[in-house]
Amino acid sequence: MRFPNLLAQATLRHRSLLCVGLDPDPARFPAGWQGDPARIFDFCARIVDATKDLVCAFKPQIAYFAAHRAEDQLERLMAYIRRVAPEVPVILDAKRGDIGSTAEQYAREAFERYQADALTLSPFMGFDSIEPYLKYDGKGLILLCRTSNPGGSDLQAQPLANGDRLYEHVARLAAGAWNRDGRLGLVVGATFPAELARVRELAPTLPLLIPGVGAQGGDAAATVRAAWRADAPIIVNSSRAVLYAGSGEDFASRARAVTEATRRELEAARCGPALG
Repeated sequence: MRFPNLLAQATLRHRSLLCVGLDPDPARFPAGWQGDPARIFDFCARIVDATKDLVCAFKPQIAYFAAHRAEDQLERLMAYIRRVAPEVPVILDAKRGDIGSTAEQYAREAFERYQADALTLSPFMGFDSIEPYLKYDGKGLILLCRTSNPGGSDLQAQPLANGDRLYEHVARLAAGAWNRDGRLGLVVGATFPAELARVRELAPTLPLLIPGVGAQGGDAAATVRAAWRADAPIIVNSSRAVLYAGSGEDFASRARAVTEATRRELEAARCGPALG
């Protein structure tokens, strides 16, 4: 199934705009597992089991696996999510950015080895750094646009000769000439609500992956007001606030409680009254 359709169905089925980011840090695992990278799969699988009916997507960050030589555990995790939550799309957060045969290998890694439904990419080498990924029919490509970190302003907020900021130019390209078959989306941080609203104006129907809610301090309600439209999906990501909500044996139930609370907050901003 095409990523946009899978995302739309998961959003509707679970009444959720929330994505749980899977950024496993063994140093923060619960007692008994703490410091043990061999438990990365077990930790993430428990989080998936606890939240899979509350989310519109999962987003594993590849560096948290690769740094611990745990790529095999990432493969297992991706297969596990497909088995226990086949209706939930998985976005591989890798932020790849290269051209030619190297990009082809990155695409093969994401879509053949890991079987991701979508992938984050850096667009700053131009369209030929994105084109190799488009060969994988139905897969979503989510381009960095206005990221949640303060240093993003060093480049993304710089004015161009035509008066646009660089992030605005990226949004225009993604919504226009680059979006040849409707599979592009954009990463825009919740920590910049004005810029988030501007990107939505320039890209009125593209999916927006929105990090920065939770531990980074982004406001969930302001995020929904700025970006959500009935025909324009948003994927609001929370990672650390969910994963490390508890440090004991009940870490998964604590993660579920935070996921449910954040989901309700997002839905209240979208719909008005809180969910029953």
